[in-house]
Amino acid sequence: MGKVLIIGAGGVATVAAHKVAQHPEVFGEIMIASRTKSKCDAIVQAIGNPAIRTAQVDADKVDELVGLMRDFQPDMVMNLALPYQDLAIMEACLQTGCNYLDTANYEPKDVAHFEYSWQWAFKKRFEEAGLTAILGCGFDPGVSGVYTAYAAKHYFDEIHYLDIVDCNAGNHHKAFATNFNPEINIREITQNGRYYENGKWVETQPMEIHKDLTYPNIGPRDSYLLYHEELESLVKNFPTIKRARFWMTFGQEYLTHLRVIQNIGMARIDEVDYNGVKIVPLQFLKAVLPNPQNLGENYEGETSIGCRIRGVKDGKEHTYYVYNNCSHHAAYLETGMQGVSYTTGVPAMIGAMMFLKGIWKKPGVWNVEEFDPDPFMEELNKDGLPWHEVFDGDLEL
Repeated sequence: MGKVLIIGAGGVATVAAHKVAQHPEVFGEIMIASRTKSKCDAIVQAIGNPAIRTAQVDADKVDELVGLMRDFQPDMVMNLALPYQDLAIMEACLQTGCNYLDTANYEPKDVAHFEYSWQWAFKKRFEEAGLTAILGCGFDPGVSGVYTAYAAKHYFDEIHYLDIVDCNAGNHHKAFATNFNPEINIREITQNGRYYENGKWVETQPMEIHKDLTYPNIGPRDSYLLYHEELESLVKNFPTIKRARFWMTFGQEYLTHLRVIQNIGMARIDEVDYNGVKIVPLQFLKAVLPNPQNLGENYEGETSIGCRIRGVKDGKEHTYYVYNNCSHHAAYLETGMQGVSYTTGVPAMIGAMMFLKGIWKKPGVWNVEEFDPDPFMEELNKDGLPWHEVFDGDLEL
């Protein structure tokens, strides 16, 4: 049994804490820490396990993190806070001899830009310390990388075309709401799109490329090409890939709200002066939008996320589609959170489990597709995210 420290108290952390608590044979001691301790206490109360400890910590401050880690001495730190805080938490892990896992790569607060270079730069230090860092262990990134590794291991000699498709066909009955942290969500989808083709990155305007794709049990949905971080690691770790893209669905009402938010300046991430007070418009918008943690109760429908892959096996071309559909209502009944938080929190728990069982354990900094996918895939079926396969079907892409 291992000791795990969960940093964060949002929707993903709530789901991960519920799932971690379901496996006392793996996670012997649990602590949840965030800037607001009362949020951690509320998670513990919802789980109903008073043995789970809580603490207050500012994850922007390395010294506070170091103090907490030295006190609790976790085997694994699950960073389920904000992407801005990745580097501080990794630094604290190195200073205290703790292993590390996150679900999203680092991005600086003042620039809407994310890439793995900042975290990959820690690789040698983690190797020398004998510590493991697992990057991007949510669903996308996360399961999308494991799906790709599973396909490469079992079904293809070479993967040539990879399309990651993410559909949320749910209805939360709000005029406008984001399914995870509004600040991160809006920064992600308003920046330029990008995809990989023939050894180069091709940049597009935001939402410039879109088409209808058919999702299992859902039907056709307008899907937009975005840049997503796992593309960067997947084309590096699977060099036979000729083209890699990421698609996400958006409804017209959502996009109309988004255009208005941008047009009136509320998506800005620079400071403005308001009556002598410096505020960031997007952070203010976050404060007035619905909290993603509170969407679950009336959320209907489901998500569908998967990988559509084309490549060759024994000289013949084949297609492969592997996906999961997740019910928002079922996720809420189990954890009190909606499906988007569930699909990220469950894989984070499984990644920590893989490490504590010694299956995903090697010094250095790694993306999930660099580990054996089979035990992770097996655990997905057991822990609420069962996957399905379609062989040699029409990928529509």
